[in-house]
Amino acid sequence: MSLSRAPRRRSNRGRASLLTAVTVASALALTACGGSDGGGATGGSGTNFVQSDGGISRVAKADRAPAPKLDGKTIEGDTLDVTSLKGKVVVLNVWGSWCAPCRAEAPHFAKVSKELKPRGVEFVGINIRNTTSAAKEFDEEFGIDYPSLHDPDSKLLLRFPKGTLSLQTIPSTLVLDREGKIAARALIGLGEDQLRKLIAPVAAEK
Repeated sequence: MSLSRAPRRRSNRGRASLLTAVTVASALALTACGGSDGGGATGGSGTNFVQSDGGISRVAKADRAPAPKLDGKTIEGDTLDVTSLKGKVVVLNVWGSWCAPCRAEAPHFAKVSKELKPRGVEFVGINIRNTTSAAKEFDEEFGIDYPSLHDPDSKLLLRFPKGTLSLQTIPSTLVLDREGKIAARALIGLGEDQLRKLIAPVAAEK
């Protein structure tokens, strides 16, 4: 009898191990989506970021570095230069329609961007690893009406100083102050409260 039960115990352990592996993989998939390649911009601390709470990092006003020039075609085919928004707080969101956490945070970005625009806060997306048609469908689905630069090869991300962004971490969000300097960062998908918390201190600056 003991010999006949042994294979069943091993089988159950095997199924349990497989279930655990699938659960862990699913949890990781919901946390962040992988980028297209490695190298270039990284997620280090080389740009004076100080970890705050809820996955948010900030840079003291005196220690901020200027954002690189970000310009090019949007997913709608228009030309956009982010430096033209200097004087406003700019929220830069790196996203792809293929990314589950990007889809989860999209309704919050659509809502908050509309509410804060009259207060001098502008949202700009950086769309990576997408065709323009897929990116447009994403915007239509979630009611996003702010522009996104089309960056299928992540070339715009490589313009950022080392330690600002990670090509392997999508979605990512940066907040630029009114002088066009990098003030805050989140390398996670954001809920509405987290997004507001990310923006509020920078928007409150004089």
